[in-house]
Amino acid sequence: MIVRTWRGWAAASNRAAYPDHFRKHVLPELKEIAGFLGASLLQQERLGEVEFLVLTRWASIDAVRAFAGDDISGAVVEPEAAAALVRFDRSVQHYEVIEETEPD
Repeated sequence: MIVRTWRGWAAASNRAAYPDHFRKHVLPELKEIAGFLGASLLQQERLGEVEFLVLTRWASIDAVRAFAGDDISGAVVEPEAAAALVRFDRSVQHYEVIEETEPD
């Protein structure tokens, strides 16, 4: 499994806009892609702004390509998402999951 990570930051006064976009637009699109295994949206308060960390899980690097295109290191940020943020990472990171534990 591959985990793709990306971060964006919003003004504290606009904290709901990106999660709203994520739920209404990003997730439905991701769910249509073969090999998409799930996503997590995390947030952390940071000095007058909110940092969002998006973790998406993929069955393979080919599944990532189906989403991101040939340049898998580039962030995929729709104009509506960019408008909700004050800044965001232009590139992403990919991690191969080598072990995962479930509670007994």
